[in-house]
Amino acid sequence: MTIEDSASKELKWWAVPGQFLRQELLPVLTNLRLAIALLLLIAIFSSTGTVIEQGQSPAFYQANYPEHPALFGFLTWKVIQVVGLDHVYRTWWFLALLILFGTSLTACSFTRQLPALKAAQRWKYYEEPRQFQKLALSAELDTGSLDSLSQILQKRRYKIFPDQDKENLLYARKGIVGRIGPIIVHIGIVAILIGGIWGAMTGFLAQEMVASGDTFQVTNIVDAGPLAAPQVPKDWSVRVNRFWIDYTPSGGIDQFYSDLSVLNKQGEEVDHKKIFVNEPLRYHGVTFYQTDWGIAGVRVQFNNSPIFQLPMAQLNTNGQGRIWGTWVPTKPDLSEGVSLLTKDLQGMVLIYDPAGKLVDTVRAGMSTQVNGVKLKVLDVIGSTGLQIKADPGIPIVYSGFGLLMLGVVMSYFSHSQIWALQKGDRLYVGGKTNRAQVAFEQEVLEILDRLSSQPKVEEKETAIEV
Repeated sequence: MTIEDSASKELKWWAVPGQFLRQELLPVLTNLRLAIALLLLIAIFSSTGTVIEQGQSPAFYQANYPEHPALFGFLTWKVIQVVGLDHVYRTWWFLALLILFGTSLTACSFTRQLPALKAAQRWKYYEEPRQFQKLALSAELDTGSLDSLSQILQKRRYKIFPDQDKENLLYARKGIVGRIGPIIVHIGIVAILIGGIWGAMTGFLAQEMVASGDTFQVTNIVDAGPLAAPQVPKDWSVRVNRFWIDYTPSGGIDQFYSDLSVLNKQGEEVDHKKIFVNEPLRYHGVTFYQTDWGIAGVRVQFNNSPIFQLPMAQLNTNGQGRIWGTWVPTKPDLSEGVSLLTKDLQGMVLIYDPAGKLVDTVRAGMSTQVNGVKLKVLDVIGSTGLQIKADPGIPIVYSGFGLLMLGVVMSYFSHSQIWALQKGDRLYVGGKTNRAQVAFEQEVLEILDRLSSQPKVEEKETAIEV
């Protein structure tokens, strides 16, 4: 075997992967049916992630998706957790769908859209009258000139390309931006996919229930990507200065508010905002949403004793409303006491004895006699329910949507081309467009009408080339 044969075989061995990529893999990736199928699967699983609650505890899914009877005959808590429907957007198979769809769009852009754009930027002059016969529209005039045609086309925003060597040839076009539009659309969609993947890998979701007046750091993370650790704030904290609820005249909740302060390591306030539903606090890429409320405790006093703050817990009412309660001792040895119950922050507190009998009803600031002790209820302390979310992919997603909308608008521009040839006293004019055929025909007729008051126009009833 010669050195040349050995080198040739080695070259062919290295050429096999490239040949496989071009001949086998690229046609599959750029297949329109594959792209539509992937888009449909992504839409279905995205809607599944919207319908099925994400990031909940196993007990939640066991209670809401039991095995008997199974929802739709197959959807149980086991299926949800095995398949990953409790965290759809972070499963390997959903991310694989996004990557495959993005790869398909990118391959299509390089193999179809970019070559189409390059082809649209190339042209040749028509030097013979017979060449105009293959155009969608063509006309032969015995009046008019290239100069007058050029002026008319410039007023209609055509870009003129006269032949520098031969003064009797002209080419004009407009709407090349319409050829760029599909490429921008693909870039926008790929940016959205990248933003979604980056957000799923680096974002986190947390929930905190914080009493009014307390300071906290984000610790109760319920869902997080594998690269989310750097996004969790560690060098700053948040203080709930105050939490309150506005009630309607009928006693219903109108709105609930949290006055929040962001504190640095030294405890200094670096940001401050009053949040409510649909009006969150955003700081360093972390967003705090007002989502829930509760009752953290009650402040009481016995006779002239110091003020005690006792925690209150939410009681099980079997879906009959929300009630919080606590037990208050009335003797130092804890042998006797009463129960305090409340359902909101309006200050109404119910006092029950150990037998379950209602002893008294008081409001915040009032006192009553219980077991020979003066019990004063000073205040009911509320707690704010915050949903804390960080998604570094959101700016990328928003930029992608911006590019997508821009590309869609650009795609509506028609790429129109016009050729002209001056041969003796005859002027040959023809053109074609990739869309809006009727409008283009109307425009060409108006141009010809401007060239001559009585032009001899010969139109071909053929389809416009795409």
